[in-house]
Amino acid sequence: MNTRNRHALMRNAANKARKAPFGLGSRAGSMPVRTEYPPVQPPVDVPATAAAAEPNMACATRGGHVLTDQPANAALYEHEMSVKGHFADIVPVLKQISALQHEGDFAERAQRIALEKLGYTLPAKLLDDAWVQALDMRALYAECVFKTFKRTVDAFCETHDRRQEAVDRALTMFLDCGYHEVDISPCADGRLKGLVQYILRLPLDSVRSRKAHAGAMFDVEANVRHWMRTELSRYREHKPSSPDAGTRYLKLAVYHFSSSDPGHEGCAAHGSDERAAAQAALDRLIAFRQAIENSFCCGASVDTLLIGVDTDTDSIKVHVPDSKGEMSLYRFVESAKLFQETLGMSENAARLRIHDSLREVIEASFGWGVGEGAPHDGLYRLIVNLLLNNISQIDYVCQNFGGRYPDIGHNERVVCVGEGFEEIQIRNLAYFAHMYTVEEATADIDVGVKIFKKLNVKHGLPIPIIVHYLYNSKVPGSRERIIEQCQRVRRAIEERFNELADKGLLVCKIAIKDREPNSYIEMLEA
Repeated sequence: MNTRNRHALMRNAANKARKAPFGLGSRAGSMPVRTEYPPVQPPVDVPATAAAAEPNMACATRGGHVLTDQPANAALYEHEMSVKGHFADIVPVLKQISALQHEGDFAERAQRIALEKLGYTLPAKLLDDAWVQALDMRALYAECVFKTFKRTVDAFCETHDRRQEAVDRALTMFLDCGYHEVDISPCADGRLKGLVQYILRLPLDSVRSRKAHAGAMFDVEANVRHWMRTELSRYREHKPSSPDAGTRYLKLAVYHFSSSDPGHEGCAAHGSDERAAAQAALDRLIAFRQAIENSFCCGASVDTLLIGVDTDTDSIKVHVPDSKGEMSLYRFVESAKLFQETLGMSENAARLRIHDSLREVIEASFGWGVGEGAPHDGLYRLIVNLLLNNISQIDYVCQNFGGRYPDIGHNERVVCVGEGFEEIQIRNLAYFAHMYTVEEATADIDVGVKIFKKLNVKHGLPIPIIVHYLYNSKVPGSRERIIEQCQRVRRAIEERFNELADKGLLVCKIAIKDREPNSYIEMLEA
């Protein structure tokens, strides 16, 4: 896909002017900004809380959008329905098994049903003890969720190698835009769990750092340490670019909102207040950037980008930085609006319209969203790429769900704490809280439990929690130390929510995984 600014290139050719390349060729991290845009009429100022374009109107066309990657949409839909179908089978199968618990050959029949319909067997002890007391359906439910989750992760590992070509293309695109590392911190909300693979349409391995936090409130100090490790590795190994290549580190924060029910189905960590969620994420980005510049002086600048996601439609709102890297809640471009405006256009016309819309935002001469010029060329082209990619996802929701998801609220199946399962990139499948100790992420785990009290506990089902960390098999004793850490975190969670745990309404499982590529997850017994 050619994602360069074709409109500007055509204009330069007409003027018979040649300019030096932007981005990767820039020296010492200094990237020039665009100044050659022709004047445009100032657009009407748009408030930050503007809802996304009505998707049912935008979906009223046959054959999909001209910019949609239809093969990718078909493959992603098949994957999503397959995974969610496995989880949807759990309750009907357990109901069938529950009805048989007083039969003489109950244990054998239950295992046959589970193996045939779920693909795995159930814990024998739970079935064998059913004649003494009532079958522990809560424990069985939790075990089924854990085993289905492991099955999903294992299936990803078996097919992961096939995606390397797409990863290489994405990494090349990042480098071409002037970035050697892209680090994303989304909200921990399960509706953003498909952010990378679905919403932004990026290969998973192309974004090496993805740590979710409630309300996108990432730890600034921890992120600075990650930046330091990344830069040290680049200086020692010259990967993916050499220190003198002029590339930068890009930090993204992703908040979310609901265009259907903005007062109730937005970010729980911010009381469903879109403005509060956006401002909190922006404040963290500013603090991160200032921390690096204050600590490491000149040449250590990083770029930051703020993105909002309408979790009802998966459309995005990109807050466009100015020439100084500053962002405003009032200066943004919406992919849902672009999707509707470009329906029925030719491919070239649709691409040019996206460029024009971005320029109109940059060139706005009045209103609260006014900035000081345009972002550098590399960031400009990256924003265009993300908008183009998201067109396919908006069409995905149009084609398969009528423009809005039926579950605009929470509908997760499991809570994951610790380090992320990057193999799971499916909307509303898992709530994730990144943490090393429960104390440092109290808000994250509390929000997750609050969500699942409505989803599960209200109906008598337990909250299944997977405590997951990665170990390094190349480091002696790493596996044992990680297991000890998992046990400490599990005990802390069970103590914090002891009333639920004592009633069997909160069940924790430990999972560990080697950092080596395509390693399989290990689910450990208590």
